[in-house]
Amino acid sequence: MSQDMNQQKDAGNTGQESIKPPVKRKKRRHRFGAGMAVGALAVLLIGACAWGVKVYLYGGFPFDTYASGEVSEDDVAVKLDLLNSLIDRYYLYGDQIDEDALTEGIYSGYAAALGDPYTEYYDREETAALAESTSGEFSGIGASMSQNPEGTGAVINTVYEDSPAQKAGLQAGDVISKVDGTDVTGMDLDSIVSMIKGEKGTEVKITVLRYGQEIETTAVRDTIQMQTVDSTMLDDQVGYISVSEFDDITYEQFKSALDSLEGQGMAGLVIDLRNNPGGNLTTVTDMLKLLLPEGPIVSIVDKNGDAEEISCDGSNEFTKPLAVLVNQYSASASEIFSGAIQDYGIGSIVGVTTYGKGVVQQLMDLGDGTCLKITIAEYYTPNGRSINGTGVVPDVEVEYVYDEENPDADNQLQTAYDTVLSELQ
Repeated sequence: MSQDMNQQKDAGNTGQESIKPPVKRKKRRHRFGAGMAVGALAVLLIGACAWGVKVYLYGGFPFDTYASGEVSEDDVAVKLDLLNSLIDRYYLYGDQIDEDALTEGIYSGYAAALGDPYTEYYDREETAALAESTSGEFSGIGASMSQNPEGTGAVINTVYEDSPAQKAGLQAGDVISKVDGTDVTGMDLDSIVSMIKGEKGTEVKITVLRYGQEIETTAVRDTIQMQTVDSTMLDDQVGYISVSEFDDITYEQFKSALDSLEGQGMAGLVIDLRNNPGGNLTTVTDMLKLLLPEGPIVSIVDKNGDAEEISCDGSNEFTKPLAVLVNQYSASASEIFSGAIQDYGIGSIVGVTTYGKGVVQQLMDLGDGTCLKITIAEYYTPNGRSINGTGVVPDVEVEYVYDEENPDADNQLQTAYDTVLSELQ
């Protein structure tokens, strides 16, 4: 995976993959050399082989020349020289050429040309943001915020418990007007967040508007752990756990929530995976080991047909009534989770058919602060189902219906609750 994947962000966290900070590139005013472009491309292709062998999970990573085997480096060099000469001679805005952007464009374009929506090249800034988002930890002040609709900076939505923001006296509803004395009125959210985030132990001065008063405070940045799991008792029998994404820190949060509900006398459970985009394979399989009986959790098959099976020993099998809530935005690891629960029949899947992402990506370190996220395998549920392109079809189908008279009503959650309750009676 929590922070809103559209507008809301944590101070110090750039969000999941769909949220990336703007990349600020240095403008240069001289010719972008074809030799540098070709050299960079060769480094990507040849270097990826060297680095990829160390991190590729399922066998070799062959590179002869280029992907088709029909285009040589000399061919690429000649064509890039031609493109550059035409740009030098005719391009209207030649004095504004961003050489770094052109170089990065070669790498990202090469990956994008595969036509796989899940295979992507990440530059240094994007790689750092990706590592931060998948770990579930970041350095900041511990407050989620969104763009103020009135255009006066950003508004704080949530202040995390025992966070630097809370210690500094910041509150939900505060409107951030200045950061370190700089007026942020009218700035976009990404820029404000990037000013607030920083190294652990450093200070940031934040000025907020609260009920018409201007308040200045200082927060000391620290390591913040995202809350990817929320839990509560819906009544005196049925527990509820919401999982927003499967990050490195999610397993411990999930286990703690499960133990807490058990301690409160939970007789049945609803697990909510709606809008959960996925996350780490290890995290989701470890979480399923707290629920499943003995047997396979998921099988992963690579391009050579080699399979790796991840199994559960059944020592923590969950035997109480269970419902798992999903929707069309439940993807990847969420589908591994719901598919395994469904195959073993230990719970009912409630909601609408999931996204249908049944493939696995591996992050490959390219050795220079950048990385390649590449699709390496397809996964299968315990019964051998591939859900790629089809998704997990719920046992109890129910579309979400917004209730204007009662905006807090959730008919899908109500159905999941009723499904669990019916098994208790």
